[in-house]
Amino acid sequence: MKKYLITGCAGFIGSNFVYYMLRKYEDILLVNLDKLTYAGNLENLKGTEGDSRHVFVQGDICDKALVTELFQKYDFDYVINFAAESHVDRSIANPEIFVETNVLGTVTLLQCAKEAWYNTEARTWKDGTKYLQVSTDEVYGALGTEGYFMETTPLNPHSPYSSSKASADHFVQAFHDTYGMPINITRCSNNYGPYQFPEKLIPLMIHNVKQHKPLPVYGDGMQIRDWLYVEDHCKAIDMVVNGGKIGEVYNVGAHNERPNILIVKTVIEQLRNRLRDDSITEDLIRHVEDRLGHDRRYGIDPTKIKNDLGWYPETPFERGIVLTIDWYLQNEEWMNHVTSGNYQKYYEAMYKGK
Repeated sequence: MKKYLITGCAGFIGSNFVYYMLRKYEDILLVNLDKLTYAGNLENLKGTEGDSRHVFVQGDICDKALVTELFQKYDFDYVINFAAESHVDRSIANPEIFVETNVLGTVTLLQCAKEAWYNTEARTWKDGTKYLQVSTDEVYGALGTEGYFMETTPLNPHSPYSSSKASADHFVQAFHDTYGMPINITRCSNNYGPYQFPEKLIPLMIHNVKQHKPLPVYGDGMQIRDWLYVEDHCKAIDMVVNGGKIGEVYNVGAHNERPNILIVKTVIEQLRNRLRDDSITEDLIRHVEDRLGHDRRYGIDPTKIKNDLGWYPETPFERGIVLTIDWYLQNEEWMNHVTSGNYQKYYEAMYKGK
């Protein structure tokens, strides 16, 4: 039985990965560690109730005593670190939290894994172990109108969020280069799909359209992102942790580049037709003051992971956006819960007066 420590499992990508792995493997144990911050939601894991292959632990990845205890109890083969503060706007408002979770938390996990897997006298690592860091294409900075991020592209982050992720990546690579730790790093493009917290573009627009609220679009809305359906990302992570070459970085992208304004207009059109509501129009769009340091374009070249592991994105955007909207329409109770209380204060703070 392969035993995984998965951090940030109650968040968007982490919860989707849990479901993906439980569908694919019978003989597996997933121990899931999550602090349950605003974006971590136990409702995301309702489908795991009663499944002995899944153990949930509430806790902080910065808590070394807790992480060490989990290693001793479960003797993990793999660590997959999804846990991260991930919203750029929040990082601009409060960068310290991003350093604590994304940098110090990563170092804590690395050190605990090293203490559990590394024989200091022989300078050897326990067979079959690996640490995988889930990172982002934002660590590369911004692209011009041509070209793509490759694994060899120098890191040039522009926001406190992407800077914290780049720092974490450097620590992961340092543990490999210094100690020989078996690691991989994956850097993905913008994910979308079920369970995504509605501070991110697509679920935010879905929520606001349904409420007939204004749709805040930063600047002219022509910032371009490569959109990756979350299940395709989960498949890539599984393939990298089980077959990726030790020490390598893998970019995970879908060649689904779309400007933000097109994404917003697609959501409007889809929901107008789906809900048969002619009052849902582009008049809901409100262009607001652009985000500080807003990168203009991201685009990923996934050739390496395709050639090394045979991964490819299976979900074109035209199908993925329909699947995503379907899920949110079918899970109104989930959306109502996550957008109550403190969410309203956050929304006001982010967009009021812009």
